[in-house]
Amino acid sequence: MHRFHLPPDQCHGPTLVLSGGEAHHASRVLRVEPGERVTVLDGAGGEFHCEVSSADRRTVELHVLDQTIHPPARCQFTLLQAIPKGKILESIIEKATELGVHRIVPLLTERVTARLDDDSVAQKGTKWQHVAIEASKQCGAAWLPKVEAPVALKEFLARKEMFELALVGALQGDARHPQEFLREFESGQGRQARAVAVWIGPEGDFTLAELQAIRSAGAKPITLGKLVLRVETAAIYCLSFLHYELQSPRA
Repeated sequence: MHRFHLPPDQCHGPTLVLSGGEAHHASRVLRVEPGERVTVLDGAGGEFHCEVSSADRRTVELHVLDQTIHPPARCQFTLLQAIPKGKILESIIEKATELGVHRIVPLLTERVTARLDDDSVAQKGTKWQHVAIEASKQCGAAWLPKVEAPVALKEFLARKEMFELALVGALQGDARHPQEFLREFESGQGRQARAVAVWIGPEGDFTLAELQAIRSAGAKPITLGKLVLRVETAAIYCLSFLHYELQSPRA
């Protein structure tokens, strides 16, 4: 069954209307026809099972047959990802969406090669959010991650955002397996963490000064094994581990 996305404010009443790019994709690419069943995701937990009423290149009208409201994940993951070269971040966003990430913050650090002006920052944020939308449609994620516009690491730290548990991939000798920090939190709080942040550096990693600043903000250094992982591998490794530990039925 084909899936489409509409923001929550457009998902009211017995009829939903696809327009713009979603209508074009439905009518001109997938060639949906009246009577066909499709699914609409609003990115805020809503899943609408619909029947196509009419379709042309500009609008596709859908009759809502039933809907399901999915509760938020038990733990919200924030990926604080230094921007890698090329289009690697797009792949990371896709995989992070599949792994149930709640929020992605692209970071500009000293070793990030991309240099963005104000217009580029806004364009990148919009483009990367669209990547997340497409990934959510592909995998059927009822909750759409928020992809923020790129921000300098120092600027983000200045916000003093608090997470129940923050982890940073580190090559230093005092780094520990992430499971140790999860167990320590559970032992101290009597429950699993509900808001976890993961910091992943760019090619060449964070500088020592950046890493110290991140750790001073409360992040715990974690090891990802003896091998030095590529940026995208490190991000997927961390999110996969957290998803298994904190989101799977066994947790």
